Amino acid sequence: MAEINKQKFDLEERTAKFGEEVIRFVKAIPKNEITSPLINQLVRSSTSVGANYCEADDAESKKDFTHKLKICKKEARETKHWLRMFVVYDPNLKDEVAKLWNEARELNLIFNAIVRKTENKNCDY
Repeated sequence: MAEINKQKFDLEERTAKFGEEVIRFVKAIPKNEITSPLINQLVRSSTSVGANYCEADDAESKKDFTHKLKICKKEARETKHWLRMFVVYDPNLKDEVAKLWNEARELNLIFNAIVRKTENKNCDY
């Protein structure tokens, strides 16, 4: 049971899996003048969440840690935007996009909570 809880709260793994799921999603999207830029933006923002979390995990200071987490938060929020655009492009993608959008939302909320806690002057990172 402890291993399951560890996996559930392992943000490095969770953010990597999120990027992987987005990549799988876009591989099935036909490429055209509308989808190509959307795909590019979505892949960049969604995979940036995990990359910046790895950088935050190796931060050199509390300020650096907080800065990287703020980037994670922004990238997760941006990912929600690009996912929304895919539903505009093709409403049939709504259910598949909803799962990814919810994960981006959860990650955004998690990083927001960590940033708030970290910025508390009594918190030692």
